[in-house]
Amino acid sequence: MAEVVGVMANRIIWTHLRPNRKARFACLGAAVLVLLGIPLRAEGPRTVVFFGDSITAGYGLADPAEQAYPALVAKRIAAAGIPWRVSNAGLSGETTAGGLRRIDWVLRQPADLVVLALGGNDGLRGVPPPETAANLRGIIGRIRARRPGAGIVLAGMLMPDSMGADYARQFASVFGDVAREERVGLIPFLLEGVGGRPELNQADGIHPNAAGHAAVAETVWRALRPLLSPPAPPAHAP
Repeated sequence: MAEVVGVMANRIIWTHLRPNRKARFACLGAAVLVLLGIPLRAEGPRTVVFFGDSITAGYGLADPAEQAYPALVAKRIAAAGIPWRVSNAGLSGETTAGGLRRIDWVLRQPADLVVLALGGNDGLRGVPPPETAANLRGIIGRIRARRPGAGIVLAGMLMPDSMGADYARQFASVFGDVAREERVGLIPFLLEGVGGRPELNQADGIHPNAAGHAAVAETVWRALRPLLSPPAPPAHAP
């Protein structure tokens, strides 16, 4: 799967990394941190806020506080010994319009990195893609106004062709376009490897089950890992 690993002057590029390419993974981390505005040093633990809808909230899971993908990412952070904490601000039924109204309230808490995972409900309701894009830009603007030093990663969503092929195509382009124009990080498809697979979804075919959330957490973790810990300074030859 693709992950954020590189920085160019005006955009984040996506590529594939083999697990053993640790040196490249580390050196790119600092550049991504700088681009997204995350301080390389901070006192005490920093906070990543997952701002999303029912998928982020863990709808339908037996124990969302333990099984939803933000909780699983929090466990990966703890296991890695990284000084970050996770706040799950997912809300079932949330749209980008609702998120735009709610973001100021959410940002009353600390936020050093915000994962913006909204838009799926817009698509299911047939909201015009330009409206979704405008709301996402508005949310990003509010994050920057309220938390100027916070990094932002936008998590994309896709719609099935049953929503109409033209609509699905326009909707899919929203997230990459907004991420590029606003210069934020991008996870192209939050449900990569999960969407459309019955064994990883609940009976509604929309919300991931526990195994599906584990897969989503892996996708998110690969994207966030370079952003959560600055690499050690390079060793100097004697």
